[in-house]
Amino acid sequence: MNIRYESILATIGRTPVIRINRLAPAGIELYVKAEAFNPMGSVKDRMALSVIEAAEASGALQPGQTVIEATSGNTGIGLAMVCAAKGYPLVVTMAENFSIERRKILRFLGARVVLTPAALKGSGMVGKAEELAAAHGWFLVRQFENEANADAHTRTTALEILDAFADGQLDYFVTGYGTGGTLKGTARVLREYRPTTRIVVCEPDNSPLLGSGIEQMHDAEGRPLNSHPAFRPHLMQGWTPDFIPKLTDDARRLGLIDRIMPVNGNQALHYARQLARQEGIFCGPSSGATFAGAMAVAAEAAPGSRILCMLPDTGERYLSTPLFEDIAVDMTAEEQDLASSTPNFRFDVAVSAPGAGPSAPVEPAADAETEALLAQILADPQRPLVMFALEWCEFCWSARKLFHALGVAYRSIDLDSVEYQQGDLGGRLRVALRHKSGMLTIPQVFIGGELVGGCNELFGAYADGRLATMLRAHGVDLAEAPTIDPATLAPAWLHPRS
Repeated sequence: MNIRYESILATIGRTPVIRINRLAPAGIELYVKAEAFNPMGSVKDRMALSVIEAAEASGALQPGQTVIEATSGNTGIGLAMVCAAKGYPLVVTMAENFSIERRKILRFLGARVVLTPAALKGSGMVGKAEELAAAHGWFLVRQFENEANADAHTRTTALEILDAFADGQLDYFVTGYGTGGTLKGTARVLREYRPTTRIVVCEPDNSPLLGSGIEQMHDAEGRPLNSHPAFRPHLMQGWTPDFIPKLTDDARRLGLIDRIMPVNGNQALHYARQLARQEGIFCGPSSGATFAGAMAVAAEAAPGSRILCMLPDTGERYLSTPLFEDIAVDMTAEEQDLASSTPNFRFDVAVSAPGAGPSAPVEPAADAETEALLAQILADPQRPLVMFALEWCEFCWSARKLFHALGVAYRSIDLDSVEYQQGDLGGRLRVALRHKSGMLTIPQVFIGGELVGGCNELFGAYADGRLATMLRAHGVDLAEAPTIDPATLAPAWLHPRS
């Protein structure tokens, strides 16, 4: 069926409930609700839309007003989508220890990201958001105590679960908590319509805020007054800040929690990887942790039990975390053996020289008009630094990154661009370049008509100071900047193979 949506926001929710087949114990029906199917890849998309629309309806958020929130990442990404679609500027505050993928996604969506010291924990990023909101008159979301957060799950998540299990019992609902919105909003509906469903809440075993039994003090608006004494840094990003949020505490006070399940970080990583490798479900550490809790429930459950586990997000925003630390970039020994099992297209077999064979192309001659154009480009005193490049060549982009870091203006002649396709001007310039420099490769960098070389030669000239000397000779000074390691600018696949 062909369905059309009025905006990306209409695609939020209605995520699938998927049966686990290979990992589930015999005699147990184990299911997951895969929130990665939301448009921005996490359960927080639901809350992001709900809190913004509630603020619009109440008048707390005015047209064009900046939205700000403290977030470990997923809430911010959901808010960035909603704000982009609705036209609100967004600022997020985030502790520096959360994955860099999240920062990049947020900035790609147009949000500004203000980092706070890791030592100040979640309380630090919340405090910074409150400070900025007060100073600039921005709308502060307050996800940890905003009732619209829980309402999103009462209206959507909980009803989807009831529909998915309308044909029979649901014995256990297993979830983690970050803000407590999913927990409170879903559990109160299940308690009303499925009172026999036991609600299991997972938290890190080394940071058992709920399990400690120690009360969290809140102010009159539900904000935590201090860091919880049981908090310790833990693996599961998005789980358990250094305080018990009001929404989570509400769920506890309302009697919506039947069991608190401590989960070990190594188990979280294990089950995130097993879900990928045995079920084809790609998720992050918090999903792996919740699933570890569900597996512990399944090990004790009566035969025929049905268990539903929330999987909050996708795995792609954790590439720089321990979840992927044992995933090789280069070929493993097994993969190298596979590559060697057939004779061709291998790194350890010499590649035939360009032009070898009976159909080798004949090098065309350089025409005088193109050689004159090349000479004119190289002699321009206003733009002494010239790079002959290809628009999307990785080495050309590496050179561009160096020029940008050094703050130097340059002219890029992109030989494969539309501008140089008319009459094959780009191709003719490449011929003229080969005759002048003797180089077959691109990029080729010149300063005042003098050849520096390709990307490697450019990096070498920077490292030994020749680049700065050549530029100064033509009136170009480098910006004051820390010393750059050119290796960090090169394409990642150039790093030595282990």
